[in-house]
Amino acid sequence: MTASATLRRPRAGLALFALVAVIASVIGASSLARAAAPTPATFTNFAAPSGGNDAGEPSIGVNWNTGNVMYLGGFEAFRVNSFNAATRTASWTDVSPPLQTVSADPILFTDSTTGRTFVSQLAADCSQIYFSDNDGGSGSVTDWMNNPVGCGLAATPDHQTVGGGAFAPGQSGVGYSHSVYYCAQGNASAECALSINGGLSFNPAVPIYTALDCVGLHGHLRAAPNGSVFVPNADCGGQNAVIRSTNNGTNWSISKVPGSVTEDESDPSVAAGSDGTLYFGWQQHTGTRGSLPYISVSTNNGTSWSAGVNVGAAAGIKNIQFPEVIVGDGNRAAFAFLGTTTDGDDQTTSFPGVWHLYVATTYDRGATWNLVDATPSDPVQRGMICMAGTLGCPTNANGTDTRNLLDFMDITVGKDGKVYVGYADGCVSTCITSTALGTNSNSGTAKATIAAQSGGFGLFSAYDPSGPSVPGAPVLSGTAGNASASLSWSAPSSDGGSAITGYKVYRGTASGGETLLATLGNVTSYTDNAVTNGTTYYYQVSAVNSVGEGARSNEVSLRPSAPSAPSAPLNLTASTPHGKKATGVKLSWSAPASSGSSAITGYRIYRGTSSGGEVLYQSVGVVGSYSDTSASGGTRYYYRVSAVNSAGESPQSNEANAVAN
Repeated sequence: MTASATLRRPRAGLALFALVAVIASVIGASSLARAAAPTPATFTNFAAPSGGNDAGEPSIGVNWNTGNVMYLGGFEAFRVNSFNAATRTASWTDVSPPLQTVSADPILFTDSTTGRTFVSQLAADCSQIYFSDNDGGSGSVTDWMNNPVGCGLAATPDHQTVGGGAFAPGQSGVGYSHSVYYCAQGNASAECALSINGGLSFNPAVPIYTALDCVGLHGHLRAAPNGSVFVPNADCGGQNAVIRSTNNGTNWSISKVPGSVTEDESDPSVAAGSDGTLYFGWQQHTGTRGSLPYISVSTNNGTSWSAGVNVGAAAGIKNIQFPEVIVGDGNRAAFAFLGTTTDGDDQTTSFPGVWHLYVATTYDRGATWNLVDATPSDPVQRGMICMAGTLGCPTNANGTDTRNLLDFMDITVGKDGKVYVGYADGCVSTCITSTALGTNSNSGTAKATIAAQSGGFGLFSAYDPSGPSVPGAPVLSGTAGNASASLSWSAPSSDGGSAITGYKVYRGTASGGETLLATLGNVTSYTDNAVTNGTTYYYQVSAVNSVGEGARSNEVSLRPSAPSAPSAPLNLTASTPHGKKATGVKLSWSAPASSGSSAITGYRIYRGTSSGGEVLYQSVGVVGSYSDTSASGGTRYYYRVSAVNSAGESPQSNEANAVAN
């Protein structure tokens, strides 16, 4: 009303001028807001080139003073740098602390400000702690200080966490500027102990909750800039919660997240931004059909929480494990998790889900979230991710472990706001492209891998690009043909603020050895006819805009071949059906070991009344059984089966016979 009254007072001409100025100002501000809208983050994956094969439950951190990323899996600690999104290569240096003897749980924590990295190896009721101020150096005894009693008196014996940061008012360090906390839990309670001397020793452990308050495993401790510290737990009276201390670990209180329902499988995760804003991510229970990725925000140090938001809805996520949260500026956060679009009980060996690493980012304090599949063409796991503990998990059909990923993964942020997710890859080699369902296709691995942000805006606005940037990476797929390889790709989720003008196709005959093959216009497909049947080719694609060329896509391998028929069907059996009304002969068989150059379209059944005298009797679809109800009772029949695809018919199967009912 005040603005309207002010506009009425001047003469008509001035009033019109003022109104136009106001409108222009509003339009200009709106245009600037649109232009400045952050481009969502995109990611490139980097696997350890050697070692890192037992990286279940990885931890990750960044030393902001050096820019080095620190990664721990099992007994192996790595210093990782020189990330190159175009070639998907990084430098991994093994800097593992020497003299590590035993571990029930490995934990790494890097204080990004001081640059000190801690490695904790759980040993019964305590832990051995090693710490380094030079990113592990060369991994020698002079690079790591060893504290064989890396816990507080009366600490509990399981699932420890190490973390820290600034002290709360009333406490200061002795020879080290930041706090270091060691927390662990047992059946009856959980305790945390404070170190004021950088991990050289710890005060006696203080209970943070008992089994009357919370049960199950707690997550990783995180600190806020004001010195408050937070430990997340999935089941405090059936709800997710943070257990917090605002006075340097002397006292602890429980803050439940309203509307949260425990799934009691994966640990939840909490992190604080530069202004103290808290983000809490968890696995929201939805019944026997699955669990969802929920996140909530607190702007008052965890006293109250916003309504939980399902960040996986846009992608149709139905089940998740391993939620992990990190924050930069208070209005910017990243939420990573393993997710699948398959619903149902993911703790059964028959679960057919395909799991990918997803990362959601917000740039408006959780009002909206941008979700990306960070592993679009390379699943992290197939089948179940068993969360039933050391003794409760079955083996895969191939004899490998369904608990290969163990209990969690980790996430961190660099000084420039780039996000890094440390995870263990449970699906490598033939598992990547397998069409088998569930645990039949698991590789059972735990390969040390980092998903590093390679495009889009980071979590600190101070490092935002001042103008357009190169586009993100396309998502590539392809099919092999006869002396041809057909590629197709989706446009990057981000064009970098400048329209994409074309694409570049790279090809090689070794993984990672691609060189430029073709420069194209703004198209999303390409057929490579300059290939030789029987040779495996590797492809990547990148997008180009006015700024330049963006990161390359995922790698796709294709092996062109001449048309070929399937191999023979396997394990043909013939049996006499039982029952008063059952007639004829029942047949069953298994699919061929190879479908040939194209998918199987059907089967042909051959029948005769003497061995070797079979003739074509019936053509059927893509099935694995058939009931021959026209067979005359009391007569013995002999059968063979062949498979058919677009190239032709396979050899016939083994012969089987039975007497018709």
